[in-house]
Amino acid sequence: MAKTKAKGATKLGRDSRPKYLGVKLFEGQKVRPGMIIIRQRGTRFLPGKNVKRGRDDTLYVLKKGIVKFSTKRKRGFDRSQRVAKIVNVTP
Repeated sequence: MAKTKAKGATKLGRDSRPKYLGVKLFEGQKVRPGMIIIRQRGTRFLPGKNVKRGRDDTLYVLKKGIVKFSTKRKRGFDRSQRVAKIVNVTP
């Protein structure tokens, strides 16, 4: 006897739920404390002034203001360089 149905109950039918990552608030938008600016995995964007990084690398606002994005060269401990995107909130 066959263990599975002849129609084919596939084992590959599962799928994970979407994580809804990405930029939630863009440059020039007004923000209040606690609002999420970016949901990310790893540190693609770094926190600047009035922005804090959560445990899951989410960036959120500390003070009321306007979102600004900038870039900066960051040097690693092994002397390698990368252009880092930094998120600030200016009051």
